[in-house]
Order: sequence, then C-alpha cells, then structure tokens
Amino acid sequence: MSASDEPRTAVPAGVGVLGALGVVLLTLPLIGLASRTPWADIPRLLREPSVLQAVRLSLVASLSALALSTVLGVPLAWLLARTDFPGRRLVRALAVLPMVLPPVVGGVALLLAFGRRGLFGQVLFELTGWSLPFTTAGVVLAETFVAMPFLLVTVESGLRSMDRRYEEAAATLGASRWTILRTVTLPLTAPSLTGGMALCWARALGEFGATISFAGNLPGRTQTMPLAVYLELESNPPAAYLLSFLLLAISVAVLIALRDRYLGQ
Repeated sequence: MSASDEPRTAVPAGVGVLGALGVVLLTLPLIGLASRTPWADIPRLLREPSVLQAVRLSLVASLSALALSTVLGVPLAWLLARTDFPGRRLVRALAVLPMVLPPVVGGVALLLAFGRRGLFGQVLFELTGWSLPFTTAGVVLAETFVAMPFLLVTVESGLRSMDRRYEEAAATLGASRWTILRTVTLPLTAPSLTGGMALCWARALGEFGATISFAGNLPGRTQTMPLAVYLELESNPPAAYLLSFLLLAISVAVLIALRDRYLGQ
C-alpha cells in the first residue's frame, strides 16, 4: 500500500490548532529573515571585505573540520560498532557529549585543555611556542569538537545496521581485511557516511559558542560567518541579514538532501 492509499486519520480540532501554531512559530522567523534580506544589494554586500573574509574563513574552517572529523570519527565509529572493549559505553557517552553540551561550555573546556595554560596547551606552547586559542587552527578545533559527534553517530548507526553476511562471504572467498573494507564495507555504508559528513559540515559551518569562547572574534583570522552576523548586526544589519540567509539556505539544502534517507518524506 502506497502512502497515498493509507487511510487518513481524523485530526482533533485542538491538535490541529496547536500543530498549526507550532508551524507558525518555527517558520515565521525564517520568513522574517527572508523578507528583510536585501536582495538588490547582494552583489554589493558580497564584495565587502568583511563579508568575503567571513565567508572564506567559514568555508576553509568548516571543510578542515569535516576532514579532521572524518579521519578521526570514522575509525572511532568502527571501533564502537564492531568491537567490545572495557569502557565502551563510557567512551561512546563522552564522544557524543558535545551534541548536548552548551557550546559556550565546550569552548571553555577547550580553553582549559588546549589554552596556553591548559592541560595540553601549556606543554605544546613550551615545546613549540605554538598556541591554539585565537587562531584559525583554534577555529577548526572548536568546530571539530562540536561537529564530529554528528558524523560519529550516523556512521556507527550505518555500520550496526548493515548486513554483515556480505563481509563474511567476501572473507570466505579469501578477500583480505583491506579488500573487504574497500569493496564491501565502505560501499554499503556510503549513504550513512555521506549523510554524517553533510550533517557534520553543516554543524561546523554554523558553530558559534565554542568558537567565540576558544578562538575569539578576530576579523580575517577567527571571525566565521556566525560570528560576523553577531558583529555586523550592530554596525551593518544588511550584511548580517545576508550572512544569516546564506547559513539558512545551506541548512535547508542539507535537510533537503538528507530528507528521503534520514528524515522521512
């Protein structure tokens, strides 16, 4: 039976009214943003140095965070999904904690760990003279911290749900572990990996709290698009509206791309 053939359920009047109010509450701010975006001034605003710097830095930092999250998150997801080691539940809980941790708290935690006087940051500074806070590398680290759990959860779920009989069949035919990983596991989990990477990148692109707490808000160095929105809202509202709409458009594009596979139709 197709979705169009399913019997319709009568909706109580109260539920319908409250549901409609929920839709209004969620969509009215977005409509307001779209209505105030200076469409005619977009070419001029996109040429402003502050806007260009914020867009360029956001793309560089978010893509770098995505690459780092993929390199570290996929192996961790494989370990959590396929191995049983002491403390696995604790490791999983700690790995996904940034998803529910207030971003500002995450930034403070990063500062205490990687700051010049932090647990690791002090050692790093004494050995190399390199400090992570208030640098572009600090932005990448902050975005990775808050975004990698989204990739981790999605990829782990994909690994757990895949039919492992294909891997067992390949092993029976004499395929090596690397061959099985490359020709069987990765293709079967590609949708989960792609979805996790999209969610991870979107979260990194929109990160604000941890970034401003750990890396600051330095134009051209640590000022990403969300931070530029915060700053431009006081001095140049049209630029703030434009950057906000760009972030909104990217988020909508990610949701549309993932709709059928992860969010229902």
